[in-house]
Amino acid sequence: MPRGLSRVFREFVEFLAYKEVTPESFEEASSRLLLELVENDVAFDAAEGVISRLRERVIGQRVKRGISTVEFIRNELGAVLLEIFEKAGSIDLEQEASKLAGKGELYKVVFLGPNGHGKTTTIGKLAFRLRLRGLKVVIGAADTFRAGAIEQASRIAASAGAQLVSLGYGADPAAVAYEAVEVARKRGFDVVLIDTAGRMHTKKNLMDEMKKIVRVVEPNFRVFVGDALTGNDAVNMARAFLEEVGFEGSIITKYDADTKGGVVVSVVYATSRPVLYVGTGQRLEDLEPFDYRKFVESLLQ
Repeated sequence: MPRGLSRVFREFVEFLAYKEVTPESFEEASSRLLLELVENDVAFDAAEGVISRLRERVIGQRVKRGISTVEFIRNELGAVLLEIFEKAGSIDLEQEASKLAGKGELYKVVFLGPNGHGKTTTIGKLAFRLRLRGLKVVIGAADTFRAGAIEQASRIAASAGAQLVSLGYGADPAAVAYEAVEVARKRGFDVVLIDTAGRMHTKKNLMDEMKKIVRVVEPNFRVFVGDALTGNDAVNMARAFLEEVGFEGSIITKYDADTKGGVVVSVVYATSRPVLYVGTGQRLEDLEPFDYRKFVESLLQ
């Protein structure tokens, strides 16, 4: 549970609870709110956006009879946060994969993100969830650069009940991705999940490599994987991958260890793409669909 953001919002609401909500009182409260949001991993532009939208909704508005100022501010704050997530929409990746499988078509997913943020582990967790739905899964080991990457992918694939496709270290990552798709098609698999390298996320050669994989695979879905504990670094990386390669949704890892909560808000605000899942532990079972309504509700309790 994102305790940091919960505390920040609670203190903001309580500060205004016994005041008339005027431009002056709002500015006093919001200047402190801005700093505390940033301290809790909400990116500066996202924090400013939340405050600006909230200002529009509360300044000059009459509080309805029977509703306290606390309820009014909390409700409007909740509406502002929900707007961010609703703008990004929502996608049920597993349902989409099942629908295509029902038509005999292959569902292809490419995973993007920096090294160390949990891409390979997340792929194993998603493969496990898809296997529980009765889908047959191939994992393409297209990170042919990082030492130990293929061995890690092999162990995770075996644990998840997925088939691994690898061409070894030094192979062209796009060739590995292509081979994984071909193996999946020829052998009647339902889903192919492509692991990729994540070194030097700001460097042109890596982004060119990702673009080539996407061209070759023509994925149904591209997923950015970011670590909640890296704060604004995850947000900056999400922006970089979105601008250079593009993606349709995110998975946030180490969510269970995140005591702040701002990364989820920031990534969605910065990319206008939904968070699909959050990682909640080390086991294969520890990948949970992200429910943004419950998340916002938890922030305002």
